[in-house]
Amino acid sequence: MNKKTLYEKWKIEEEKTFCGWDFSNMSGYYSTEAPWDYRSIVKSFLRNEMNLLDMGTGGGEFLLTLAHPYEKTWVTESYIPNISLIKKNLIPLGMHLCEVDKDSDLNLTSDFFDIVTNRHESYDLEEIRRILKRDCLFITNQVGGDNNIMLSSRLIDGYKPKYPNHNLNNEKTKFISEGFEIIYSNEAIMPSMFYDVATIVRYAKIIEWEFPNFSVDKCLDRLYELHDEICEKGYVASNESRFIIVAVNRKELKSNDKR
Repeated sequence: MNKKTLYEKWKIEEEKTFCGWDFSNMSGYYSTEAPWDYRSIVKSFLRNEMNLLDMGTGGGEFLLTLAHPYEKTWVTESYIPNISLIKKNLIPLGMHLCEVDKDSDLNLTSDFFDIVTNRHESYDLEEIRRILKRDCLFITNQVGGDNNIMLSSRLIDGYKPKYPNHNLNNEKTKFISEGFEIIYSNEAIMPSMFYDVATIVRYAKIIEWEFPNFSVDKCLDRLYELHDEICEKGYVASNESRFIIVAVNRKELKSNDKR
């Protein structure tokens, strides 16, 4: 395949839209699973009578696998295309949507949720504590600040992670200071591989904070280099960084914090 054909193919990938939170159609990408099973951990605590909030639910792809009663399920989302998906696919089931502008100001009732789940979404711990009942759970599976640093550094000149201090130890300190008891935590760095540059282009456009100012035109020479490497080795290597925290809210809610 000549360079002109490659360029045209990559430009098509660059212009595709993305919604939901499902990477299953990226056949040119492989990531080793973390050594814990987030879904199994959530399911081990979840009971049908609980009020569940799933933060940053995307299109509800993961949430629906929990099979929690719909009328007991709330979701948050800030990305407009995902909000449209939620209104189309989740609201008719009986789920409840909270559209988010700021993590620190959720339009949700205080002292209400039995369990809050968060998979790869930002959060404000004070606000999480406000909406959680005392002695109830916040479970978050997070992307570490050094995620994909191997690939990002090869594509973006002078790349520096946007959230370099986002790691397990720093977050545990924040949780404890906010009145949470951590009952489980883990952290891992796993290998990942890309088998074609078109997938790299699409991935870089979706995960834009890890590939700031990326475009096919700006990074074209480096994309050709990655293509040559894939032709020679069969893949381009990168890294996945993950950590998980399961925490219990042990702090009483002040009366002036309630809404």
